[in-house]
Amino acid sequence: MLKEQSIESRELKTTEYKADLVVTGGGLAGVCCAITAAREGIKVILVQDRPVLGGNSSSEVRLWVLGATSHMGNNNRWAREGGVIDEIMTENIWRNPEGNPLIYDTILLEKVTSEPNITLLLNTAAFEVHKSNADTIESVTAFCSQNSTLYHLKAPLFCDASGDGVVGFLAGAAFRMGAESESEFGEKFAPTKEYGELLGHSLYFYTKDTGRPVKFVPPAYALKDITEIPRYKRINAQAQGCQFWWLEYGGRLDTVHDTEAIKWELWKVVYGIWNYIKNSGEFPEAETMTLEWVGQIPGKRESRRFEGDYMLCQQDIVEQRTHKDAVAFGGWSIDLHPADGVFSEKPACNQWHSKGVYQIPFRSMYSHNIGNLLLAGRIISATHVAFGSSRVMGTSACAAQAAGMAAVLCTRHHVQPRALLQEELMQELQVALVRNGQYIPQLVPADHQDLVKRATITTSSEYVLRTLQPDGGTIKLDASMGQMLPLKSGKIPAVTVFAEVQEDTGLVVSLRTSSRQVHHTPDVILQELTVPVIRGSQELTFDFDVLLPEDNYIFLCFMKNPLIGLKSSSERVSGVLTVFNKTNPAVSNYGAQVPTEDIGVEAFEFWCPERRPAGKNLALHIPAGIALFGAEQVRNGINRPTHQPNIWLAAAEDADPTLTLSWQEKQTIHEIELVFDTDFDHPMENVIYHHPETAMPFCVTSFVLCNDKKEEVLKVTDNHQSLHRIKLAAPLQTSSLTIHLKGTHGGTPPGLFAIRCY
Repeated sequence: MLKEQSIESRELKTTEYKADLVVTGGGLAGVCCAITAAREGIKVILVQDRPVLGGNSSSEVRLWVLGATSHMGNNNRWAREGGVIDEIMTENIWRNPEGNPLIYDTILLEKVTSEPNITLLLNTAAFEVHKSNADTIESVTAFCSQNSTLYHLKAPLFCDASGDGVVGFLAGAAFRMGAESESEFGEKFAPTKEYGELLGHSLYFYTKDTGRPVKFVPPAYALKDITEIPRYKRINAQAQGCQFWWLEYGGRLDTVHDTEAIKWELWKVVYGIWNYIKNSGEFPEAETMTLEWVGQIPGKRESRRFEGDYMLCQQDIVEQRTHKDAVAFGGWSIDLHPADGVFSEKPACNQWHSKGVYQIPFRSMYSHNIGNLLLAGRIISATHVAFGSSRVMGTSACAAQAAGMAAVLCTRHHVQPRALLQEELMQELQVALVRNGQYIPQLVPADHQDLVKRATITTSSEYVLRTLQPDGGTIKLDASMGQMLPLKSGKIPAVTVFAEVQEDTGLVVSLRTSSRQVHHTPDVILQELTVPVIRGSQELTFDFDVLLPEDNYIFLCFMKNPLIGLKSSSERVSGVLTVFNKTNPAVSNYGAQVPTEDIGVEAFEFWCPERRPAGKNLALHIPAGIALFGAEQVRNGINRPTHQPNIWLAAAEDADPTLTLSWQEKQTIHEIELVFDTDFDHPMENVIYHHPETAMPFCVTSFVLCNDKKEEVLKVTDNHQSLHRIKLAAPLQTSSLTIHLKGTHGGTPPGLFAIRCY
């Protein structure tokens, strides 16, 4: 028994922790930053003020994780973020294709608690910062409400991934709230005061059908008159969760200190909407439905943005500018919302896409006046306009991985973040990120330590694309469609397709490519043909007389004609796919982007893939063949399709696909890295969507590694991940290394983006 006498006062229990890095904020950005750093050997404290990890993606808010893929609704092919966020999303598909937010929570918690170098503090809010001098944070004090304990957290480096930037704010780091004027950065899309300077919060709800009548009596605070919401006619009984992303409020308020007031207003709206669905009589299908869940905290979009040595701006996104210190990428549209949110008469959002993905420089990821403060998540150094794109969780996680790796290098070299701008250190950072699965567009850092660079590579076979069998259904040209094919510069090979024609007509074929290798927008027409076709089945061969100016994808586009259908193929191949000129209003894709005024964005068409099981390739025959899937691809430094497939594929008929690395002398290998194809075109939304697959069809199922004596070094089964970093228990002495691939999840030609040895 504990019995204490009354005294004048007591103090809370205080615990002190020391680490190499303190990460504040356990959203996806903080999680990916902490895991990245911890896996490289430094000690990390992860401080999260909520009982779960994941922030806006967690079961507390339930927003889907999105980034550059934009629901497959833009021209950013193979653009899903890599590294830790890819590992999380791929694992979630494997275990949780139904999109259960509670299962997703367990995956995040497992990933963090599996790292021995991470000390996780949940339900713990940082509230005080101590500095050793004007530009250096010494420690952070935080309080856990569940165990009534104060934590005193000391480290040489801090990363603020808290969304509102609580550590940066308390430390005196320079920040901004609200929109910059057009004149400051020359951003033509800068909003007016009337439109508003801040994006608001959203709060979601889930429903279920009980199979029997259920009544609903609204709480007294529910919104009484649903017509106060100008967009109330968008309400339907089938929508739930983040499909109601437009239930937004608070952009005219202080989105930090007025959050509780904003939440109450959103609760009023949510319960008012459900009352309208249940009791207005306009939704008879809702008679047996009930509320299953309503969010208790809102999902925040915008508050503080901190100033680094560089502020990402609109032109970086639209023009895909390059930066010597590029460490991450984005690709979501520039997505700004009216400040009045659900009560605004204006459209719920203004989304403007760029033709491709863009680089994010490291200079935007640390405070310019607090020397040991890294920035991660939506608070990185960006203008309000650029923030409209960089704020989404996939992009935030991608950039946060760079912050985590930067902390590793700062620890290793005893420097502060800004010092990593030195050419040698920046190259080390970029190489380390690529080795950990990061993709940095328009950059292939030189990895001089990789033993594969000086190996002789042989394979059992190499895939050549000659025929995709016409064994699928017919794709009717109700919309224009294009077959994307990778080619080297020069002559374009003849292609035969198989048509089903309802009546005599003409087929317009448009041969296109991209104006720049860095995007997949078919904005250059090389040649157009109008081919007469007659009723019935027929083969159509196209022999173009133009040259492809540089290595790139071509788009063999068949323009809309409902009288014509083209045979499809069940065969799928890495880096080869069809795209369609359709619409996807959910991401402001109406077939083409056509600005009505000069707002600094480009006009272009959208050509986007369809989700499996749709989106099949065209059946085709290419007598000359496309031989771009050779062994050299595994060491070109690019681990996904870009302007070329960048993958070694074995021939479909190869019974034992193998790739062998050989050296003239024995090598000592400590670590092996393998990169497989988990379809970076698939966005893998973690909630709402029900995915038909648990593993991507192109991904190798199992593999075996053997040494120069043909002895098994390692065997992996049930593989579904992109990246395998294999740290050998004992150094391997061998003059060759052979990998045997054992099939894929979709019966596709098996292959590798990369193999690296150190």
